Amino acid sequence: MKFNVLTLFPEMFTAVTGSILGKAAEKGIIDFDFVNIRDFSNDKHSKADDYPFGGGPGMVMMADPIFGAMESVGAKDKKVIYMSPRGRIIDQAKLEELAGEDELVILCGHYEGVDQRVLDYWDVEELSIGDYIVTGGELPAMVLIDSVSRLIPGVLASEDAATDESIYSGLLEYPQYTQPRNYKDMDVPEVLVGGNHKLIHLWKFEEALKLTRERRPDLFEEFVKNSGELSKDEQKVMEKVLNLL
Repeated sequence: MKFNVLTLFPEMFTAVTGSILGKAAEKGIIDFDFVNIRDFSNDKHSKADDYPFGGGPGMVMMADPIFGAMESVGAKDKKVIYMSPRGRIIDQAKLEELAGEDELVILCGHYEGVDQRVLDYWDVEELSIGDYIVTGGELPAMVLIDSVSRLIPGVLASEDAATDESIYSGLLEYPQYTQPRNYKDMDVPEVLVGGNHKLIHLWKFEEALKLTRERRPDLFEEFVKNSGELSKDEQKVMEKVLNLL
């Protein structure tokens, strides 16, 4: 997959070109094109924003530089995303849908947003990472790139790693431990070092249920509702957790 990112601050994206995603890019599994919107400004100072018609606080990113940037990546034939606080909040279903695209064009807004004509002309889908405001679309774009990339075969070392984690299973992740077995008088739970894989699985399942019930009751309720394919032992564990309510 190729990520075409249209931004006023391409230097910010070094955060997604290192580590796991950087290695995937080296292998040709994913590709990045970070386009500086200012490069398409007709202003001698590379101005890309102006005051909004009708008044109001702040500045708005101008249509013309963004149109030039869109045209440079052939956006008319590609899926275009605008990171916006008024967009649909990203969930797993949306990530899986986007992971099926060959290319994405991600527009990063700044200031008070972008000229509406950009969104209308380019048939842009607005997406959000949550009900809060950040200073620009760059950080949300990085979140989107990272979460979509994890679902692309070959990006992660293990093909199961993308779905065998918190949220994807329908539950929050169970507690994790590593060496040493005792640290500051705190021991690793005995079941995890006993070697009984069945008991380890059931312990992890129970802890995930408890954490999800406590912190995300909405997810817990949905999981219980759709828990028809659990094993008998898992059913017993879930009944135990339900009885704790």
